[in-house]
Amino acid sequence: MSAADLRLPAPRQREEAVPALRWGVLGTGWIARRFTAALAASSDQRVVAVGSRGGESARRFAAAAGVERAHGSYRALLEDPSVDVAYVATAHHTHRDLALLAVEAGKHVLVEKPLGLDAAQAAEVSGAAAARGVFCAEAMWTLYLPRFDVVRQVLGGGLLGDVRTVLADHGEHFGPGHRILDPRLAGGTLLDLGSYLTALATWVLGPATAVHASGEDAPTGVNGQASVLLAHAGGRQSVLHTTLFSVTPCTAVIAGTQATLVLPGRFFTPGDVELRAADGTVVDSWQDPEPHDHGGLHHQATEVAACIGAGRTTTPLRPAADVVAGARALDEAGARLGVSHAAAGTG
Repeated sequence: MSAADLRLPAPRQREEAVPALRWGVLGTGWIARRFTAALAASSDQRVVAVGSRGGESARRFAAAAGVERAHGSYRALLEDPSVDVAYVATAHHTHRDLALLAVEAGKHVLVEKPLGLDAAQAAEVSGAAAARGVFCAEAMWTLYLPRFDVVRQVLGGGLLGDVRTVLADHGEHFGPGHRILDPRLAGGTLLDLGSYLTALATWVLGPATAVHASGEDAPTGVNGQASVLLAHAGGRQSVLHTTLFSVTPCTAVIAGTQATLVLPGRFFTPGDVELRAADGTVVDSWQDPEPHDHGGLHHQATEVAACIGAGRTTTPLRPAADVVAGARALDEAGARLGVSHAAAGTG
């Protein structure tokens, strides 16, 4: 394939109808606020209810976000007949229990990443939803973005040749008191920021066949930094780095024998895509018209609604097997670093 043949596709337009569903949000924190705002600004999906462990927090959230109903417990929200689909936006250690509670209530559910604290929990949640016949997905919002539909088409079309390597980095700085530093909330960079990295690597190259890791703890005892090397079938490799000590470039590279894709900036948000020929020359680029921020959270909600409208209980953009593969890689890396979530509470 010559450089002249290397051209990036545009993101595909959705052809199926998308019903306007009524969402209930479990949790009132940072991601819940941004999810609710993104749906209101950029979709036909509506957040109609919010639930928290205490009524006052839910009432404040509802008043600030223009949400109709506030519930003083998660169970009360899930029993609300006006809620079509639940979004679990609480701390990591509660995801499994609240997702299972939603499934038990017969609600479709979108669960913030990670779906569970480990691969076993992720498989348990997915299996319970499948048995109940309700939709369930992990809210790995990155993979629902138009940016990643460009990547998906490039990979599916073989434009890169034989893809051998994934390089990805995700580092942010967090000050004292942030929940990512709290072992009681299953904090640490590996399970949090690192989940984007293993999701990308196992999506592109398949499940890890071997895992090597090096890292260090934060002063609070959670994992603070990790460098992870994954081996994949056929000798393919991914090299991943995450830290909560420093802001890093957060770029991702998907390299093949004929061409290379570069996702500049924060690869996990809306952003551009750059295509380079085998000699490193930039031959094409796609410029994302959306702001490169969390306003893009609405794309995952639209995908969920489209799947539910079509009678599907999972999404091909993030099927359960992919979630479990990413979680298993995190489990293996964590085991090598001595990471434990024993101090975390339950939902």
